[in-house]
Order: sequence, then structure tokens, then C-alpha cells
Amino acid sequence: MRRAARKLVMRILTPVVALVAFIGVSTSPAHAATWSTDQQWGQWNNGGYTLYNNIWGGGAGYQSMWANSYSNWGVWANHPNTGGIKSYPNAKRVVNRNLNQISALTSSFNVTVPSAGAYNTAYDIWDTDYDHEIMLWMNWHGAVGPLGSYQTRVSVGGHTWDVYRGSNGHNNVYSFLRTGDTSAGTVDILPILRWIAGRGWISSSEPIGDVQFGYEITSSAGGLDFRTNQFSVNYQ
Repeated sequence: MRRAARKLVMRILTPVVALVAFIGVSTSPAHAATWSTDQQWGQWNNGGYTLYNNIWGGGAGYQSMWANSYSNWGVWANHPNTGGIKSYPNAKRVVNRNLNQISALTSSFNVTVPSAGAYNTAYDIWDTDYDHEIMLWMNWHGAVGPLGSYQTRVSVGGHTWDVYRGSNGHNNVYSFLRTGDTSAGTVDILPILRWIAGRGWISSSEPIGDVQFGYEITSSAGGLDFRTNQFSVNYQ
């Protein structure tokens, strides 16, 4: 009786164990990467850049980040199909120069993004006091939108944008939404900052701090891949 019972238990457990193993393997893709983390605030410094998993929003699910370098990294995220931004995994380079002392500030990127979920691929540029946030949306999908009210359409920095302006209660936000999605290109950031200063929204000598680039993810139910194939920031 004991042997028969043991065999019966094993027959029941075997498919259950197999299912658990399958679920465990399926929670994130395998990457033979130099660095990886699934920690909420996991960070890695490489080549003068900082990579940041940055799961900051409420109601977030699982997210892991991997990188071979600051220029080659990605994210696997499984956030529920609910409203509100869950995370902004990103790579950043710190500039720490006054705007009127910068003679050049450019960035290039190449990404592979999913055709599902709700997210945007965006630059997030800050002053050193984090009073002003400049977002440059390069592509987006799903139920996402900028903060604030529509201001104008402008061609600057090598792209044409719809510009929005608002506040989140902590800092001013200036969102530039590219009029057509792109997954690769170069952005001349300096003329954009000078254009904002020309409208009196920031000082012409505003100290520019971080230039971040990443994925602002609202939902990615079932698990989605976001891959940065190339990224760099250059300034003088």
C-alpha cells in the first residue's frame, strides 16, 4: 500500500513539478550578459554611465535588467495591465555643466521594442536640482500620454515634435513627442534645451545634470522585451 501510494503521489507531482519548472524558466529570458539584476533599484556603472533598473511605480510586477555595456542592454518586464507608470529602466550619463557653457550635446540610440503593452521610449533630461524635466519621446505604444497641456509643434534638434508643458507637483515637465515613431537615430539635444530657455521656461545658464534614456513602462502583461542595441551621449 505504501509503495502504491508513493507511486500515485509521484505521478501527481511529476507534471506539477514540470509545470513549476516551466513557469520559472518563463519568467524572464536567458541572457549571457555581463551584468544583470532584478532588484528594484539595481544599478551598474560602466564606461562613465549608470544603468538603473528603477521600478518606482505602484502596482508593479516583475522586471529584470541585463547589460553587456552601457551601450548594449535590455529589460524584461511583466507589469500588470493597469494604469500608472510602473518603471523607467534607463542608462544615464551625467553632464553637470551650465547650459550656456555647453557647446555640444548629442545622443544616438537604436532600440528593439515590443508591439504590445503600454510604454514609451524616451530621453529624460534633468537639471542638477531636479526642478526641470525634459522628456523626448522617440516612440510609444498603448494607452500612454504626456503630462500637461499642448503648447506647439516645433522642428528642432533634428526632429519635429509636439510639445507639452506641465507639472507633477514636484518639478516642471516639458514633453517633446516626436511626430513619427522611430527606433533609431541621433538627437541634437543642445538646440532643444536652448529653445526651452528661449521661451523663458528655464534659465539660459541652467545647470544640466543627467541625460537619461530608457523605457517608461505602464503595462507589459505576460512579459515583454525591451532591447537597447546602441546608445551613447556626447557633450563638450
